[in-house]
Amino acid sequence: MNVHFIAIGGAAMHNLAIALHNKGYQVTGSDDTIFDPSKSRLEAKGLLPNEFGWFPEKITTKLDAIVLGMHAKADNPELLKAQDLGLKIYSYPEFLYEQSKDKTRVVIGGSHGKTTITSMILHVMNYHNRDVDFMVGAQLEGFDVMVKLTEANDFIVLEGDEYLSSPIDRRPKFHLYKPNIALLSGIAWDHINVFPTYENYVEQFKIFVDSIVQGGSINYNEEDDEVKRVVEASENPIRKIGYHTPEYVIEHGETLLETSEGPMPIEIFGAHNLNNLAGAKWICQHMGIDEDDFYEAIATFKGASKRLEKIAESPTSVAYKDFAHSPSKVKATTTALKEQYPERTLVACLELHTYSSLNAEFLKEYKGALAAADVAVVFYSPHAVEIKKLEAITHEQIAQAFERDDLIIYTHPEDFKNYLFSQDFNDKALLLMSSGNYGGLDFDAVKAVVTKVS
Repeated sequence: MNVHFIAIGGAAMHNLAIALHNKGYQVTGSDDTIFDPSKSRLEAKGLLPNEFGWFPEKITTKLDAIVLGMHAKADNPELLKAQDLGLKIYSYPEFLYEQSKDKTRVVIGGSHGKTTITSMILHVMNYHNRDVDFMVGAQLEGFDVMVKLTEANDFIVLEGDEYLSSPIDRRPKFHLYKPNIALLSGIAWDHINVFPTYENYVEQFKIFVDSIVQGGSINYNEEDDEVKRVVEASENPIRKIGYHTPEYVIEHGETLLETSEGPMPIEIFGAHNLNNLAGAKWICQHMGIDEDDFYEAIATFKGASKRLEKIAESPTSVAYKDFAHSPSKVKATTTALKEQYPERTLVACLELHTYSSLNAEFLKEYKGALAAADVAVVFYSPHAVEIKKLEAITHEQIAQAFERDDLIIYTHPEDFKNYLFSQDFNDKALLLMSSGNYGGLDFDAVKAVVTKVS
């Protein structure tokens, strides 16, 4: 099968391209720019375009399918040529469904936790040598790819993103997978550039629940009131199974999970991660892993990349970075770190980087998000606001939104770096939360200052 990728350099797109190449497909692609790690991964497989740009001459009737990425625009010259030729054009999630329509589809949805839960499931399956197909949004320890597609495997585990499918398909990705087994971890308003109201955002999750195939099942976080309402109100004839955060204790900086065999030490921590674990356990049981085998495997799970990832530690200091950027994620992550290191001063630094977080109206959603931090720092770049063509936000708006009189705010990368590198981190825990990089922060330098003995 000959497949051409328009915007092959995207995080999801290049992984799908490699998965199809590994499956024996003929794969080509184009993009106007490609950065690492996509660039080096594509190059290693011989899939990197010879030159960047859009080339309509690549689009011919010899192609069996086009996969269209979100980075492309609706007037992309290659897309227009494909439409003129009447070629079959798929969005990324549509093509994944085509590849898995004869499999048991396990879809993990939710505003937060879906990457971690998907990662937990795959870790457990890998630990017990159960081969499954998958698509996950982070690089996992023990896995060399983020998308795996085979003819033989019965199960495919999909991270169900609620963002749009393609420039010409405005449906959320997770509406297209038609799960046999689903999970819903939480609902907290996000992506306001696409879903301008909370009600509109919640509606996408109602559609997701109704898209589960008849006779299928959903496990849902019953501690999330909105999730509970959405799932229990659905008239879809499916099994509905709630889950909740299991009991745990923290002793000497180590989290112990209560099990039927007694307390078990685990690598991850935080109530939100223990809640994720409970959901993952249910899904693994649906996939044939019993409780004891799940616990044996999950004890060695260290977390998904960029999710509460420890980057430095000394006898008196520790530093973590996390992808958290939405209000609910920021609150959960900050609370988790303070709970894990209650005797240390928690310095929590948040970069406002996404469309939602840089929107003056949405900023109000951050009320109390940094309450658990002893020292709270917010960094944002006015230049990023300009690039995203948003209205300018002020220091005062940010201070009012977080409702902290002692909030430290920086708008220039150098000022933020100077602050960070001037700190004495003895008896402190540092948390860096962002989907960006604080204007080019050197994380190796951060490690050095955190572990420096005064």
